[in-house]
Amino acid sequence: MPPTPPLLGPGRAVAEGSRAAAHPGCEHCPDDALDDAELISARAALAQGRWQSARSLLLHTGEDWDRRGHRATVLAREPYAIAWAREWLLAEPGSAGATTLYALTLVRRALRGKERPERAREACGSAAALAPADPTPWLGRLLLARYLGTDDETRRAFGEVRRRHPEHHHAHHLMAARLAETEAEGTYELCAFAERSAAEAPADSPLAVLPVVAYAERHRVLAVTGRAPADPAAAGHWDEPSARRALTAAFDWWVEWGIEEHPRRHVDLNHLAHATSGAGRYAEAAALFQRIGRHATPTPWSYPDRDPCEAFRAARERALGGS
Repeated sequence: MPPTPPLLGPGRAVAEGSRAAAHPGCEHCPDDALDDAELISARAALAQGRWQSARSLLLHTGEDWDRRGHRATVLAREPYAIAWAREWLLAEPGSAGATTLYALTLVRRALRGKERPERAREACGSAAALAPADPTPWLGRLLLARYLGTDDETRRAFGEVRRRHPEHHHAHHLMAARLAETEAEGTYELCAFAERSAAEAPADSPLAVLPVVAYAERHRVLAVTGRAPADPAAAGHWDEPSARRALTAAFDWWVEWGIEEHPRRHVDLNHLAHATSGAGRYAEAAALFQRIGRHATPTPWSYPDRDPCEAFRAARERALGGS
């Protein structure tokens, strides 16, 4: 069975995961490193050919799997990361960190059409064999399958990530996006997946926001396929009772827990700000924008086909009264 063509192609996927360069003067342009100062430093060093900083960063990240996945995927997006990952492998043959970084660079190249997916898949397998407890190589397989693989490949990769880290944040977001694109009619499987994941996670888990993410993905697919207006407010997207309940529950979770340590927390904050803005809940949106600061994320502001920097800035000014 051939893979289902994604509604965001590989080129768009890579563009969404890179530092925005179209508006260098905009303080809100997305940076996929978010607020991880150590990652930003290691990424700059890697761009200059000093792979030892990336090695040290991944070594000291240890088994914080969400953080490790975040850091490794961001490092792999550097244009010359593949060359320096090879250099690292020459210096330390059999290094799990080097092998994982190299595999993720091949995944990124495959998503850009510059590498054979089979080679990237094999590299992820080699990395997984060297670090069987680490979900990061399987995250690479999931990234590849989400855009270029079959449903079975996507589900298997997600299952392998989840087996190693049941609350893996990035993996759940990728799976929600894939389900939104491949669900034939309605949203039962997508919503059930998001609600079940949120319910099964610990009370302080940011997967509490996943149902809101699912509704954003649903609207993206409806808009791209011409079944809904591009503007969620015009589509009445957040007027649905189930959508309102999901948004209220996620916002209340954030007020209660306000997790500040999670490496991808700004992804959730941006999803909540995007949703509360679209729902006209500007007081709540303003509080979220204050917490986000300058850490905009491409997703979901680029949905369905917008400039994320401009969309973020417009929503922020609307919520904060133009300030």
